[in-house]
Amino acid sequence: MRIKATIERIPGGMMIVPLLLGAIINTLFPTISKTFGSFTGALMTGSLPILAVFYVCMGATIDFKATPYIMKKGGTLLITKIGTAMIVGFIAAKFLGEGMISGGLLAGLSVLAIVAAMNDTNGGLYMALMGQFGKKEDVGAYSIMSLESGPFLSMITLGVAGLAAFPWQTLVGAILPLVIGMILGNLDKELREFLGKAVPVLVPFFAFALGAGLNLKNVWQAGVLGILLGIAVVVITGITLLLMDRLTGGNGVAGLSAASTAGNAAGVPAAVAAANAAYAPVVPSATALVASCVIVTAILVPIVTAWWAKRVGAVRS
Repeated sequence: MRIKATIERIPGGMMIVPLLLGAIINTLFPTISKTFGSFTGALMTGSLPILAVFYVCMGATIDFKATPYIMKKGGTLLITKIGTAMIVGFIAAKFLGEGMISGGLLAGLSVLAIVAAMNDTNGGLYMALMGQFGKKEDVGAYSIMSLESGPFLSMITLGVAGLAAFPWQTLVGAILPLVIGMILGNLDKELREFLGKAVPVLVPFFAFALGAGLNLKNVWQAGVLGILLGIAVVVITGITLLLMDRLTGGNGVAGLSAASTAGNAAGVPAAVAAANAAYAPVVPSATALVASCVIVTAILVPIVTAWWAKRVGAVRS
C-alpha cells in the first residue's frame, strides 16, 4: 500500500489528513482519550509537548549564515505576513475588542481567530509549492519564515492591537524552544542534521493531536464564516505578499504560496488563552474557525499559486 504517497498528493496532506482524522475520532468518540488513557490519551491531548519538540527541531534547521537571498526572501514574506495580520487585527480590535460577535452571519468571529489565521504560514504547503514552481532558495526561505511558528508572534500582534499584555516570561517561553533549536543547530552541524530529520516526522503527530482537540460539529457550525475567513486570509495576505514579493525582485509566486494558514495555528487560541484568561470564552469558536481556514487555504492556495505561476511563466515543463 502506498499510504504516504497517497496522502502527499493532497497539498499539505501530512498535516491536513492527520488533523481531520483526529477531529473525526474526537467527534465520534469524544471520551476515547479518557477511556484508554496512558499513551493513547497522551497522544490525543498532547499537542503542546509535541509542538515544543517540533519547534526545537525546526529551529535547528535555521542557519545563522543563511544566504542573502534566503534572508531577503524569507524576511520579506515573514514581515509582510505578520505586518498584514497586525494591521487587520488592529482594525478589527476597534470593533470587536477581546470578545466576539454573538449573532448573525459573523457569529463567533473574534480578533483572536483573525490574527491566528493570518499570522502563520503552512510551511509544508509553501515548500511543496516552491518545490514545484520556485527555486531551492525559495524553499529555503521558509527557514526564516518558520519564526512565525507558535503563539509568540500572535501574542505580539494582539499586544500591538491593544488587546492584551502578556508577561515577558510567557513571551520568552513561547519562542524559547525555537531559539534553543537555532543555537544547537548552529553550534553543531551534525545536530542540525539529526534534529532537522525529525521535522517532517513530527508534523502528522502534532496535527493529529490538534485535530483530536476539535469537534467537527463546531467546524460545521463555523460553516460559511469559516469558509469566508479562509478566503479572506488568501485574498488579504495574498495581495500584500504578492506585491511585496514583486517589489523585492520576485515574481509573486512565493508570496501567494505563503498566503495560507498553518495547521499548528489551530492550537494558538488555546495557547493564548492559557497566557491570558480573557480569551478563554472565544477559544472554541476561534479554534473551529482557524481549523476551517487551514482546510480552505490548503485548497485555495495551490489553485491560486498554480494559476499565477502559469501567468508569469513559472510552470516547469
